[in-house]
Amino acid sequence: MSEFQLLRYVPDAVRNEFVNIGVILRERGSHEPAEVRFTRDWRRLRCLDPDADTNLLEGMEGELRRYFRDERGGKLVQLLEQSLSLNVQISDPKGYLAESLPSGIEELMLLYVESPPRKRADQLRGRTAIQSKMRRELERAGVWDLLRKQIPASDYTRPGDSLRIDAGYRSDGRIRMFQAVSLEGGPEWAKVLAFSSAALRAGVERVEKSSLELTALIEPGPTADANDDQSERLETYRFCVETMEEHQIRVLTTSDLSALAETARRELLEG
Repeated sequence: MSEFQLLRYVPDAVRNEFVNIGVILRERGSHEPAEVRFTRDWRRLRCLDPDADTNLLEGMEGELRRYFRDERGGKLVQLLEQSLSLNVQISDPKGYLAESLPSGIEELMLLYVESPPRKRADQLRGRTAIQSKMRRELERAGVWDLLRKQIPASDYTRPGDSLRIDAGYRSDGRIRMFQAVSLEGGPEWAKVLAFSSAALRAGVERVEKSSLELTALIEPGPTADANDDQSERLETYRFCVETMEEHQIRVLTTSDLSALAETARRELLEG
């Protein structure tokens, strides 16, 4: 028999409004590490608290996974209450009959945390959809927790630069960074990354003493047909890709994510 606990974000304890953000699932009496999963879609949380620090919460997920891997259980509630943000609460344990921990946590996430699949598929668009796919593939490869996330460009460029790079890691003297760049709404994201790339590359060489491989992850391109609107979209798409490539940015689509994640797995876990 398994037992699970919900992680709830509570911005105001007096009003007692909350949104479920994650699940912990473990086997009773087992020494195997618990499964921990946080949501990949923070929209419901931001509706409740627009100022919520989702970067901190994503980091918390990785910390909890490392804790369960290293400690193999222990005084769960006491230790979690010491380490979690004051805005996060843990529900009482409840029994759950799961075929396995991985399948069980998927079921519990759908039951208590995520929006219904059809509704959520409609909601996830643009950068959010690309980021979700990137995270899913990197988690499947077992390397998501090994990556730096939300890397401030200002670490390498200059104070005041608000750009954050989605994820990255170091391998063989090179820094690899990945940025979701949605072209659905126009060329703005592509132009921002292209504009920033030279300063970012120079800063990485200065600070990290390493070269930078910067990768933009985009949606697959529209198909060419006689429709005027579609033709315009295709021209914009090509402009964005060519602009980024001219600035030494590697451009991949979401269909390349499994290969990208496999490369990360080899470099981080086998290298």
